[in-house]
Amino acid sequence: MIVLLGSSISLAGCQGLVIDTERLLKPSAELSEIVGLLAGFGTTFAAFPDLLAMLRRRSSEGMNPRMGAIMGAFQVLWVYYGLLIASRPVIIWNVIAVLINFLTVGAYAYFLKTERTPKAS
Repeated sequence: MIVLLGSSISLAGCQGLVIDTERLLKPSAELSEIVGLLAGFGTTFAAFPDLLAMLRRRSSEGMNPRMGAIMGAFQVLWVYYGLLIASRPVIIWNVIAVLINFLTVGAYAYFLKTERTPKAS
């Protein structure tokens, strides 16, 4: 009985966690969305130069994968938040940022593995 009551109370507080698909798919763009798209562009691609530099060098030297992993993990929450508030800019830029950060971590792991593998003479 106590478990059922506790579950009912906690579920009653989850009404705000429903995604408003009607507002999300509305074709209009307001000024706040335009500003959000511009702001998101800058913050999303901030990690991109590090990824490109690592790919050009073909080396993990000087890179720290923790930042990319932490940022990517929390940006997944930003995507969910964007769905909750039906904000296309928040969703779009954070999906791209998740991909960039996880690509950075993946590239780091790949290059670290190749650097540690003994080369044939």
